[in-house]
Amino acid sequence: MKFKLFQIDAFTDSVFKGNPACVVPLEKWLDDQILLEIAKENAVAETAFFTAEDDHFNLRWFTPDIEMDLCGHATLATAHCIFKELNYKKEKVIFKTMSGKLEVTKIKNEYQMVLPSRPATSTQLPVNILNSLNIKPKEIYKSRDYLLIYEDQKAVENIIINRPVFDEININPGGVIVSAKGDHCDFVSRFFTPQATILEDPVTGSAHCTLTPYWSKKLGKTKLKAQQLSSRGGLLSCELKRDQVYILGKAITYLKGSIVL
Repeated sequence: MKFKLFQIDAFTDSVFKGNPACVVPLEKWLDDQILLEIAKENAVAETAFFTAEDDHFNLRWFTPDIEMDLCGHATLATAHCIFKELNYKKEKVIFKTMSGKLEVTKIKNEYQMVLPSRPATSTQLPVNILNSLNIKPKEIYKSRDYLLIYEDQKAVENIIINRPVFDEININPGGVIVSAKGDHCDFVSRFFTPQATILEDPVTGSAHCTLTPYWSKKLGKTKLKAQQLSSRGGLLSCELKRDQVYILGKAITYLKGSIVL
């Protein structure tokens, strides 16, 4: 069996930046264990698999460890693959996923995703996570992911995770977002996942489903500019519209190849 494979950097227009995702078009679904093995072999944060229907695409996301319920950057990468590499002629792609129907619209050289809003509520932080952080947060919330709010951007930049302690907890399928008001944008963030092959995710679209409603309320505005402060970095434009988050970003193809099984 032979399958096409694309590696695409999302939330950037330059290779070696943003968040890399592998995208694999399929004619029909393979066994779940094979999908997971392919994701492990690809060794990036997410591998997206999709099949085509008459008026939509079915989309699933796998890390090297588990299947995810939602992944923003791999959705963006998949849309880029469909539009750019497969020459899809419509202006909008509709995906059916574990998180419901997702839409991605091509707007000039960018892609606008419509994702579900996931507001977080105030909570207590598990002791393992608290003890793994070199800087303690001033506010703690949780949706799918824990959201930790810090005093300023410098604190977020200086976060160090004690991984052995951090990995004592499993937030399957979630992670930990650390965030603060940005120096040159509305807010900044980083994202960490315990017990994952890749500890820090370069740019996390799904985290902005929680970050956007939080900062929208905090800053009193619905349109926000965001930056993820990983070593690769990523820029996102976010807008809150009722129970949906609109995220605008770019993508670029890094690699085209084949998987042979």
